[in-house]
Amino acid sequence: MNVEARRIVVEGRVQGVFYRASAEARAKALGLRGWVRNRADGSVELHAEGPLASLLEFVEWCREGPPAAHVTHIEARPVSPEGFPSFSVR
Repeated sequence: MNVEARRIVVEGRVQGVFYRASAEARAKALGLRGWVRNRADGSVELHAEGPLASLLEFVEWCREGPPAAHVTHIEARPVSPEGFPSFSVR
């Protein structure tokens, strides 16, 4: 399996709206590994790795997030896979 990775930063109303928990559930459903965390500036940062098709679907999900979120900007850039065993909230 060809594993790729993306570092994603999501801005907008993305903290306090279950973005991290929802991202974890979505990533696990897609078979991705990595992590998600809140940042001090109010954004959410994610590292996801797995098959390219699943990654692209996850990035599209991140553009919307859970129902209470309001995403205003997203940046997704390729990075090197780090070999995480699962996906977790940090």
